[in-house]
Amino acid sequence: MQLKVFRHLWGVEEPWDIVFPRFRAAGYAGIETRAPDPENRDRFRQLLANHDFQYIQQVHTTGTTVADHVASFRQQVDAGRELNPLLIGAHGGSDAWSEDDAAQFFAQVLEIEQEIGIPVGHETHRGRILFNPWVTSRMLDRFPDLKLVCDLSHWTLVGERMLADQGAIIRQAAERCLHLHARVGYEEGPQVPDPRAPEFAYCLEVFEAWWRMIWDIQRERGLAETTVTPEYGPPGYLHTLPYTRQPVADLAEICDWQAQRLRDQFGERGEL
Repeated sequence: MQLKVFRHLWGVEEPWDIVFPRFRAAGYAGIETRAPDPENRDRFRQLLANHDFQYIQQVHTTGTTVADHVASFRQQVDAGRELNPLLIGAHGGSDAWSEDDAAQFFAQVLEIEQEIGIPVGHETHRGRILFNPWVTSRMLDRFPDLKLVCDLSHWTLVGERMLADQGAIIRQAAERCLHLHARVGYEEGPQVPDPRAPEFAYCLEVFEAWWRMIWDIQRERGLAETTVTPEYGPPGYLHTLPYTRQPVADLAEICDWQAQRLRDQFGERGEL
């Protein structure tokens, strides 16, 4: 099984034609972001091709009703199809919905996934349907074809603990993981100030055990490759100093450090 590490564009302010060569030199296999606006889509597609990058599309549904969110999903998916995404990661629906509304949403977007023929993973994200382990578990039970983008940093924050008591649900999520967001969270936030810091070594250890579980399950399923994005975010995900708003760490350094650590750990397991 081959590891492919993708680079997100969240918090990246420099132009694509400057950062894409840098990302390629750093060993990234592709880009994960929303589909660009129509006027920039051709240039984006050409830059992907120029740097031999694959593409993972992000979709963030909007609206008030289930129908609004399904229509938003359809519109965004259609906008990204011309970029030939390897897969789609969706922030879907609302955490305020009833589980019947959530089920109605998933039933419809799973039909759209079958129609378009592109794998869709639904992200475990705050503010969305899958914002906590327990709702997610019930949705996975209800929809055998539902796949996840596992970003478990949201769950440690929502649960306000490192979820040592939720091993069965973590494994259930791992078994449905289509794509991984490798960001280390902690009990009080979705992103530790710096994953290299010794005071957060206990968090890094927990998250790396979860990521290894995902890899083991995917390898047992016979997958040829696995994809991951070290999705650390800019301020205010990235902590800043009071008054000055100066970041406490360098975002690009953290993303690159996490990417290399993933490669090193994957390689140590004899997978590459």
